[in-house]
Amino acid sequence: MIKIKDGFSGQRAFVLPPAYIREMEDNQLSALLHITDIGYYPNALHHFRQRTTPISQYVFIYCVNGHGWYEINGTRYNVGPDSYFILPPNTPHAYGADDNEPWSIYWIHYKGTIAHAFISCDNGPVEIKPGMRSRIRERLSLFEEIMNTFDNGYSRGNLLYSCSVFHHFLGSLSYLSQFREAAGKSGTPADPVTLAIKLMKENIEKPLHLNEIASHIGYSPSYFSALFTKATGQSPINYMLQLKINRACSLLDFTNLRINQICHLIGMDDPYYFSRIFARTMGMSPREYRAVKKG
Repeated sequence: MIKIKDGFSGQRAFVLPPAYIREMEDNQLSALLHITDIGYYPNALHHFRQRTTPISQYVFIYCVNGHGWYEINGTRYNVGPDSYFILPPNTPHAYGADDNEPWSIYWIHYKGTIAHAFISCDNGPVEIKPGMRSRIRERLSLFEEIMNTFDNGYSRGNLLYSCSVFHHFLGSLSYLSQFREAAGKSGTPADPVTLAIKLMKENIEKPLHLNEIASHIGYSPSYFSALFTKATGQSPINYMLQLKINRACSLLDFTNLRINQICHLIGMDDPYYFSRIFARTMGMSPREYRAVKKG
């Protein structure tokens, strides 16, 4: 069986040099919680890691979509979409992607005097169930914010800001209900179509299917599809594709991400399919769109 540590199309990763890690360990703020390594592996086929010699960092892995597994203390756990797990330091472990549906993951190695506060006694994975106020996309954007900060260099301000953002990220998981409620809620329930669109936006990075959307709203797929089409003039799937293309346009306009990175961030693993859908919608290829002067 093929096993690889990294080298995935669209991946991003930052490994902080030892000098900067020591600087954070010596700083009163960052000593509490700081990152040593961070990355994003999309559609990570054959991804595998085994550490028989323990490391001193905590290992955090968030599965965006697909499936994987990990082993610790002789027990194997399966991991699915919108789930995360934290491996404690100084403990041998292994993890990897499913052979048939390989995971896309954000991962972080971290340390700090309060790092232990964010790990539970149970070694099992934690599932973040999608919902109208789950704010999954907002939470995942914090990963991107940290990586974009590191992409601008390892100045003291960037290092300290990354620590603050990461603290907020872990807090959003430890205090899940508070994070969800903090966004506020409308005084009146939203209609099914509005709820469906919010769900689509929340899961823009996933290949969301009609059955999943209809089930979440509480209708049969056929009834929901007819209801949605009547209200919007588009089928749910076409509407979802439009939202994905809108998101891709924003990433093309305001980031330097490569095309294959962008297509993974909107839940399209095939760059050729993404380019075809983009061109059909926007009348030009993603590269041509990026070259057009805006404003």
